[in-house]
Amino acid sequence: MKKNSIRHDEAFSVLPVLTAHQEELKSLGVKSLALFGSVVRGEARPESDVDLLVEFADIATFDRYMELKFFLEALLSRPVDLVTRKGLKPRLQPYIEREAVYVV
Repeated sequence: MKKNSIRHDEAFSVLPVLTAHQEELKSLGVKSLALFGSVVRGEARPESDVDLLVEFADIATFDRYMELKFFLEALLSRPVDLVTRKGLKPRLQPYIEREAVYVV
């Protein structure tokens, strides 16, 4: 998986936090996790959420998804828009993959 360069100070504040918690993320069933969206593009505002693309190692149950979402929101102290790879709209996938910065 390609790792993009970061284009904004906001991403620098989010990435170290996520990177420091890789083992916890893996214990929650995360196979891969990528930051994308306004934070990566340098367009985030104070009220912006953090867009994350997740792929689970096993079956992505509702409970597992929600547990991860709540964990990430508590960790980052802001709303998280958590998207699974299967949940991506096909027309958006190339754009998200192009700007994605993988942390796990």
